[in-house]
Amino acid sequence: MGRGEFRAAAVVAAVMALAAALVAWTHHLPLRDPDGANLPTWFRLPVIVASAVALDVLARWALLVRRRGVAARATLREVVRERWDRDQVRFTASGLLTWYVAYVAFRNLKGYVPFVTDRLHDEELARLDRFMWLGNDPALVLHDALGTGWANWVMAAVYLVWIGLVPATLAIALVWTRRSTAGAWYVTATSLNWCLGALLYYAVPSLGPTYSSPAWFADLARTPNTSVRDLLLSDRVEVLAGPWDTSAVQTIAAFASLHVAVMVTICLVSELIRLPLVVRVASWTFLVLTIVATVYLGWHFFVDVLGGIAVGCASVALAAHVTGNSLRRREEAWTLRPEPADEVTRAV
Repeated sequence: MGRGEFRAAAVVAAVMALAAALVAWTHHLPLRDPDGANLPTWFRLPVIVASAVALDVLARWALLVRRRGVAARATLREVVRERWDRDQVRFTASGLLTWYVAYVAFRNLKGYVPFVTDRLHDEELARLDRFMWLGNDPALVLHDALGTGWANWVMAAVYLVWIGLVPATLAIALVWTRRSTAGAWYVTATSLNWCLGALLYYAVPSLGPTYSSPAWFADLARTPNTSVRDLLLSDRVEVLAGPWDTSAVQTIAAFASLHVAVMVTICLVSELIRLPLVVRVASWTFLVLTIVATVYLGWHFFVDVLGGIAVGCASVALAAHVTGNSLRRREEAWTLRPEPADEVTRAV
């Protein structure tokens, strides 16, 4: 693959950044680092990637030392030169930059929704849910089926684990796939998730059942998920009271579920490039758990889940097209070995 691996991702990031700037300017709103109040993404992501690079180099260094019995210092230099040449550094840095710009723009655009429109579609989404679930509310059905004890804690853990999953998979795509079409495909697809998700937040603004129908979740014991829910509501109230008077960011929006969209993206790319079976099974299992958790905890309506599936599928297909990948399943299983020079530009 040539040096334009993230050209499409850069276009997506630029369009989203421009959109965020325009909305901020027209509605007199601040542009913010969405995670600045805690551990900012601009710091957290490079640390994760740098850790992945160190693990990549040190693991291979240890194997070479054991296998060859040569001087450790010389072998370490050999591994660094082989694994991290100029093109690989450029690949990793450009992928990280384009994804980060898209992410920051997405978080700001998400936060601006209630200033652009005060209309909410929670009632309509709830009616659609009841229609699809034969007159029942999906969250209450899950509470009855799974109970509100141990299942509540399991679902909370699943939902919160996802937060660390995204930067981890990003590091894998940018570090361990060795400047491949697969890595560019995944990173571009996640950026498209943010872009399509932001469009849907403006098209169908909503809060989600945990905020629009809080009585449904009154029987759930407090968990770390509850604390996150209360914090997001407090941030929304703070921001709406005075966006320039707080460092908080408004992050409540339900349709579509990007937790689901990103997991669908992970599952489809894993299948199409034929990652090891254990990875694929784990990905699909976590997708199912994520779907159940989002509805059980009230973060999303069931129709939001369907929207998230659509966003994930569309993002994978669009990203495949712009990065030169095929949507046909790879004939051979994926390997971390570098691709032969004459196959580098072929679709994965």
